[in-house]
Amino acid sequence: MNPIIETLTGMDAITDQVVAMDLLISAKSGVRNYAMAVTEAGTPEIKEILTRHLEEALNMHEQLSTYMAEKGWYHAWDTNEQISLDLNNINTALNLPTL
Repeated sequence: MNPIIETLTGMDAITDQVVAMDLLISAKSGVRNYAMAVTEAGTPEIKEILTRHLEEALNMHEQLSTYMAEKGWYHAWDTNEQISLDLNNINTALNLPTL
């Protein structure tokens, strides 16, 4: 989106939030995939490599979720607050002017 339009519509922060959430979802997927791969590893060497990648994916997830929580974009421990935030974001998206 054009930076001027983002600023005028107040979508600049929402855009960052959407990108961060997409990255967090990808990180969660990576954690699941590496965890499954570790259990299927055929050799100790492969298991060691996959375990190292799993640890890196877990660290990335932690950094992202902490960053998003500090920004007020992610409320992992407060379901009601997260639902409220999600509904607010949905309403914002639905009310965007069409160009």
